Amino acid sequence: MRALLLNASALAMAASLVIGASAAHSQEPGTRPRVSIIIEAGSYDACGGNGVIEGLDPSGDGFLAVRSGPGTQHGEIDRLYNGEEVYLCVISGQWIGIVYTRQHRDCNVTTSWVTTQPYTGPCKSGWVHRNWVRLYAG
Repeated sequence: MRALLLNASALAMAASLVIGASAAHSQEPGTRPRVSIIIEAGSYDACGGNGVIEGLDPSGDGFLAVRSGPGTQHGEIDRLYNGEEVYLCVISGQWIGIVYTRQHRDCNVTTSWVTTQPYTGPCKSGWVHRNWVRLYAG
């Protein structure tokens, strides 16, 4: 009986590690970047541009890491792939603060905001390196 309990415990631990590993590459609802995407009040659109992810090598990693802040020292919170569209909200050096969704819903960034504040949803947000984002509107 004791061996059965130990095996069940080991199995539960292994399952939680697998679930945790897969979640590391998908931003969970409510997960926010460590360095917030600040939306400035009074702009025509809360996020001034639209972009598309491109130039990623499908033979290499094939993804662009979305990070919790502007720089490689910040952890990966999601991944984007060639052809995915993003809203471009703020620039910090070589990094762009973005808002995005894969569910084709309104992200509340295509109109002006009354007050300057961090983006909190309903869509995902994070930071990507500008080398892999092409501006197409804005």
